[in-house]
Amino acid sequence: MRRIPSLLLASMVCFAAQGAEPTAANINLTPGAAPASSELIATLAEKDRQLFEAVFGCKLDLLASLIADDFEFVHDKWGQTADSGAKFMQGMRDNCKAQETGQNFRARRELVEGSMTVHVLNHYGAMQMGEHRFFALQPGQPDKLTESGKFIDVWRQIDGEWKLARVISYDHQLAE
Repeated sequence: MRRIPSLLLASMVCFAAQGAEPTAANINLTPGAAPASSELIATLAEKDRQLFEAVFGCKLDLLASLIADDFEFVHDKWGQTADSGAKFMQGMRDNCKAQETGQNFRARRELVEGSMTVHVLNHYGAMQMGEHRFFALQPGQPDKLTESGKFIDVWRQIDGEWKLARVISYDHQLAE
């Protein structure tokens, strides 16, 4: 149920009690954010490449430099998997250890060509959206497509550096 702000509700009750209709309000429209510049698109494409190189290459120092302290990750399969940069990094350390012992397979990610879009979020950062595919890597075998999915990444500039603040990973489809 949508909640009506109390000031608006009080105004509606007052006008209804008086039998009068509210007067027309001034309409002040604000334009949306400017389109993403080619420089911003290139910067976030590079950050995206670095992110997945770090995630799947277990380059934890690089990964830590890309993640905001208040990072949040929501996944369609597992729900909220991290509510802080520290929690996400601990999960990544655990994953890398599991790969070393052979518990987890190594993987790579491929951005679907032409799928990435970038949208400016005024006074905050930028949203990057796209589609990607994931492959299992097995020694001596060709890379095996495991699934595809979509993502929404929200990046923020913190102290002059782009940091990943939010991730929504969704619409995962197993490979046939």
